[in-house]
Amino acid sequence: MEQEKKTQLTDALYEQLQSETLILLHTIDAEHGYPTSSAISWACATDRQTVRFALDQRSRLVTNLEQNAHVGLTTFRSGTIFSIKGNAAVVGELTGVPFNMVYVDVAIDTVQEAMFYGSRITVHPEFEKIYDSRAAEKLDKQVFSALKKA
Repeated sequence: MEQEKKTQLTDALYEQLQSETLILLHTIDAEHGYPTSSAISWACATDRQTVRFALDQRSRLVTNLEQNAHVGLTTFRSGTIFSIKGNAAVVGELTGVPFNMVYVDVAIDTVQEAMFYGSRITVHPEFEKIYDSRAAEKLDKQVFSALKKA
């Protein structure tokens, strides 16, 4: 039985995307045409239909998005995985951050639970930043502040 496709974030996903969380960003490689996956954490939901994230302006992901706007976002929530599909647009440059970054808005087409039948995630994926923790915290605050103001 196929699940009903939603066209916006649930309340729980929206709340989760108000603070740093692990997201897998899926794009199409501009040079070779194959799917790519990259872990990102500088992302937030601006409303129930839009996810915004930041990228280094020099990132190959920016080129990928400019060539093909179709993206997938994968996030983990309450024992399961959610797949968010939509169209991405590089909207502008972030201000108030120490290096050149752009922000990208994803207009959501569909949100689906993507865990295979009869299973659940038993341990939520966690990550830690292994460089200078004070510098990481400062940069995170700058980037999230800029994302929310953009």
